[in-house]
Amino acid sequence: MKLVNYQLQTQMESVKQEATHFLQEYLQSVLEDKTKAYYQKADYVGLSLNELSNKIDTLSEDIKELQRLKKRLSTALDISKEVTASILLKNGIDKIEGTIISSITLTKETTKEKVSMAVLNKEELLKRGFVKYELDTDALQTALLQDTNLQKELKPFVELAITKETTPAKAKVNLKRSANNTQADELLHIVENQAA
Repeated sequence: MKLVNYQLQTQMESVKQEATHFLQEYLQSVLEDKTKAYYQKADYVGLSLNELSNKIDTLSEDIKELQRLKKRLSTALDISKEVTASILLKNGIDKIEGTIISSITLTKETTKEKVSMAVLNKEELLKRGFVKYELDTDALQTALLQDTNLQKELKPFVELAITKETTPAKAKVNLKRSANNTQADELLHIVENQAA
């Protein structure tokens, strides 16, 4: 388990869209550092990006685990409340007071109707008028994009707006198949010591 964050990694973790100046300056200084070989610079930048990605993956897994735990605990709480109510009712108790808590009271049992339906003959039901007509917007959009005459014909009924969204270039870290993490950590340690 890695206990030290590299300076570049820390800069990357705190960067915001509207304030990239410090990260740009630091990356520029790393690239211009003549005391390091190009591969050390590449490893430093790449491993810092990877550490950020690894933290995101770890957090995603932790969130999933916490959601599972929350669901399990919610179910356990509901069951515990039902069992407690059952025992209190069995003993003729509808309210019990405490010194730390105000009291435990019971809610009344409620019953809700839940309707479920299974369609056995769809065609017959459609013939009898149980139909929902809905505009097929996907087909309409495809047709409009392919036919300019149709665009003119349907202009009073539909407005077509085309916008372009540009995604900026991003760095991608490509790992070697048999990366030696010990060597990479040593390289990053050397870079960090010289930067300090």
